[in-house]
Amino acid sequence: MRTASEHARTIVKATAPLIEQHGLAITTAMYKRLFVNADVKDMFDAAAQESGEQPRRLANAILAYAKNIDHLEKLGSAVTKMVRRHVETGVRAEHYPYVAEALLPAIRDVVGAEIATDEVLAAWGEAYWMLADILIAAEAEAYAEAA
Repeated sequence: MRTASEHARTIVKATAPLIEQHGLAITTAMYKRLFVNADVKDMFDAAAQESGEQPRRLANAILAYAKNIDHLEKLGSAVTKMVRRHVETGVRAEHYPYVAEALLPAIRDVVGAEIATDEVLAAWGEAYWMLADILIAAEAEAYAEAA
């Protein structure tokens, strides 16, 4: 399982205010990029997208993660809910690269390259994959239990 370096965690925590300020714009831009893939788009609740509920939920989850990256135990119930929802909708390990490929550029699209530098995006990439690995492992366990 991957972990984010101390340097990456420091950057993620330092950029949490950006997520607080621009999170909804970032997740909205991310979904626009992500939904170019029709198969992935079909996994999502269209009504939750149209109402803005899903982008808001994800923005709040990203912010909570950024603020608690050193204390992931505080996110236990949120992770459990996310895993349950992912299993219900058929999310698999192979879907996580699509989200990374949409999320990281969306951060830069919204806050600009002068703020979302390569170093910042690399830190967020480390953080993303750390959480993704946690979710992937928990989802694999849930799928196995359901089988």
